[in-house]
Amino acid sequence: MEAAAGQGGAAFADTTLLVLAHGSRANEGSAEPARWHAARLRERGLFASVRECFWQQEPGWAEVLAASTTPRVVVVPLFIGEGYFVDDVIPRALGLKSEGDVEYARVQVRGASVLIYTRPVGTHPGMTGVLLARAQDVVMRHPFPWAPRPEELTLIAVGHGTGRTSASRSAVERQVERIRARGAYAEVCGAFMEDDPRIGDVVAAARCRQVVVVPYFISDGLHVVEDIPVLLGESAATVRGRLEAGRSTWRNPTERQGKRIWYAPGIGFEPLLTEVILERAREALRMTDEGARS
Repeated sequence: MEAAAGQGGAAFADTTLLVLAHGSRANEGSAEPARWHAARLRERGLFASVRECFWQQEPGWAEVLAASTTPRVVVVPLFIGEGYFVDDVIPRALGLKSEGDVEYARVQVRGASVLIYTRPVGTHPGMTGVLLARAQDVVMRHPFPWAPRPEELTLIAVGHGTGRTSASRSAVERQVERIRARGAYAEVCGAFMEDDPRIGDVVAAARCRQVVVVPYFISDGLHVVEDIPVLLGESAATVRGRLEAGRSTWRNPTERQGKRIWYAPGIGFEPLLTEVILERAREALRMTDEGARS
């Protein structure tokens, strides 16, 4: 079904792509990554339509979905991991499953159209490249006193973590394993805000003096901008003062716990994330086409 864009029209001319993010009623800025990636995808002209939509922000997912009239609608959740929200709450809201259902079909016919719900972007293998790009970029942008090579660095991927479910940390652990397997960095570790191992402990135990920390969060919200800098050793008063002055809450690099630490922004505006969203849609459409032919 997929054709080359520019040869007879869009590659997926019968398909609407919805980039579904959580959003926030308290922080309008949390919607910006979804808007940015949706705009980048619209520019390519691969789909009949590309729309961003939100769980807790406007435009809401229900109204955007209702306005989608193409034969196929693909919903890509712009979320880091699987778990209760992505695997239960959203599918029930979309009408893909009922209360208590464990299994459900990700592809379902809705009247004259087909609704396709993909897996979250954060579990895609391409996210390894997203994390690595973020780590390299922050070090190269702030080469003080020089830009250390990966083999001179400990890379720490930070997730939220929670004792309630292992799903919230599995995406980080999966990426840590993949980056370790590449062998580029001297050391690769996962760390968590609300689960073990904690961020401060991992930094203190890092084998390298040079450390690059990448938060595995889509939005540069409260956790990324305020909480993690404090957990890395910056004072809460300093972080708050910089935030109120409109400055970055972390200065790259900063010496803490005997380490020189580079701290990257969240992954939400990493250009490679656009490719992961697109690939999630493509793989779901390929599976749909294969199922239709079998």
